[in-house]
Amino acid sequence: MKTLKQILLVLICSISLISCKTNSQKKGPIDKELLSHIDKQLTLLVSKSLEGKSIPRTVKDGEIRWSNPNWDWTEGFFPGTLWYLYKTTNDEKWKDAAEQLQAQFEDHKYKTTQHDVGFVFNCSYGNGYRLTKNESFKQVMITAGDSLITRFNPVIKAIQSWDVDKGWQAERGWKFPVIIDNMMNLELLFELSKITGDPKYSKVAIAHANTTLKNHFRDDYSSFHMIDYDPETGNVRSKQTVQGYKNESSWSRGQSWGLYGYTLCYRYTKDEKYLKQAEGIAKYIMNHKNLPADGIPYWDYYAPNIPNEPRDASAAALAASALIELDKYSKENYAPFIDKILTSLSSDKYLAEVGENNFFLLKHSVGSIPHGEEIDVPLNYADYYYIEALIRRSK
Repeated sequence: MKTLKQILLVLICSISLISCKTNSQKKGPIDKELLSHIDKQLTLLVSKSLEGKSIPRTVKDGEIRWSNPNWDWTEGFFPGTLWYLYKTTNDEKWKDAAEQLQAQFEDHKYKTTQHDVGFVFNCSYGNGYRLTKNESFKQVMITAGDSLITRFNPVIKAIQSWDVDKGWQAERGWKFPVIIDNMMNLELLFELSKITGDPKYSKVAIAHANTTLKNHFRDDYSSFHMIDYDPETGNVRSKQTVQGYKNESSWSRGQSWGLYGYTLCYRYTKDEKYLKQAEGIAKYIMNHKNLPADGIPYWDYYAPNIPNEPRDASAAALAASALIELDKYSKENYAPFIDKILTSLSSDKYLAEVGENNFFLLKHSVGSIPHGEEIDVPLNYADYYYIEALIRRSK
């Protein structure tokens, strides 16, 4: 692993954006040694997945925890990771595995009770469609998008995140909760308007982005996790956290969701207010007084026992991927910070040895500390955004 880290450092210093932006930057693939490492590890995880016909989500009690076959907001990430590997290697084994695994949840495209159909189907079928132009994948995306926009409230001008008629959400007294994570579901809607020519999807996405911009963020560009609205008046009822330390703190993955979300909004609309918002969130993350020197944040920027708090590699991988795209649009130079994160994630501290970590790539992510779930474990979406960041960075 020491050698792997050294090789990655050489790679990072040789590819684009390291000191300035020009049109003559070098371009190259992911380093062969790192790609070989990823190939070996994920080949083992794919074998387990196909054997059990299940999608790996995380690790619990030393064993792989598989996605719930009835519904799991993370189920699209592992097939999406395999599509990225197919994109990078042209090896049909990744394509075949991605198709087999995503087919297991295709019927979830009809779910109107879940806002995360955007996550699920853009990362899986969306990546597959972009690579193969398979018309059946496109139709799955359209159905999922139609399901998603049923959750849009024209008074609030936002997509409802959670239903509040059952489960732990019903115990909170909410009426129309909207979480910052929901910004990530907008990419499916923007993409659908692009490929179908129907503006109804992007109109919903823009309205949601604007409402979130108005109500979710503080003056320093930190984000509340959840805003509860009155569905009849559109007024804000409360501003809270669900997975962060407290209402007034900054949940680290939530900051990364916002950064990624407004960067993709700028990609599709070229609206300068989205670029400004993404730049503001990036500045908040990069300059935070409690950010560790290696660039991998604690699970909350104000977690109570820093530095003795779990890190969240998923928040770091997500931020790195978003910053690589933002760097294309902004006058700021994010390359040194991007490379710091990717170097850290590719070190032996975070990147697992082949055969370890139950065959996931990254160690040390956090799902939800307040719920006591997925603390200091691998997560499939950490691996997804890590691979996405490496691919984006190499280009």
